[in-house]
Amino acid sequence: MKKIELEIVALSHSITQTHSYAVVLGEVNGLRRLPIVIGGFEAQAIAVALERMQPSRPLTHDLFANFMTTFGIELNEVVIYKLEEGIFFAKLICHHDDESIEIDSRTSDALAMAVRASCKIYTYENILEAAGLYLDQPEGAGGGPASDSKAAQIPVGSKAVPDTEMKGMNMDELNDLLQKVLEQEDYVRAIHIRDEINSRKKA
Repeated sequence: MKKIELEIVALSHSITQTHSYAVVLGEVNGLRRLPIVIGGFEAQAIAVALERMQPSRPLTHDLFANFMTTFGIELNEVVIYKLEEGIFFAKLICHHDDESIEIDSRTSDALAMAVRASCKIYTYENILEAAGLYLDQPEGAGGGPASDSKAAQIPVGSKAVPDTEMKGMNMDELNDLLQKVLEQEDYVRAIHIRDEINSRKKA
């Protein structure tokens, strides 16, 4: 199955859900976005690496990256290979002594490692079709990839529409709401709206 390259385009914080963050992956040379809910610690770990910050003591992901470097293990790529019941599964593709090794990982940890190793991130078409969001136009002038500083920003999200109110909306209204929420960069909220739309399509 053909792999699709992704890049981190934003970290989004939702004002409506305490301590809820989403890392937003963008399809390279495409308009689709894949938001993945992560914890605050993982959001910090990704932001620190994107901003090239140097903590006084190594964070957990820094320690693991240093360990790999010390023992000659190279992280070649990260692959988000499965989506099951709303949970993304990822693996680290590593190289050591002419041997390729796959290591199972939480997606948030895999992304934190990918940023530190400057390696490529991939997924598959079926995952983007199931969980991706479409943007009307590329982010940024000219549709180029986001800079590191832009990706590390954590914008505050929009006021939420309660889940009970979403149940009373039709598909056109939900799609309009999804676009408005995406424009306001509340990707955490967008995930819930997307899931409501997908659940209706399956019904």
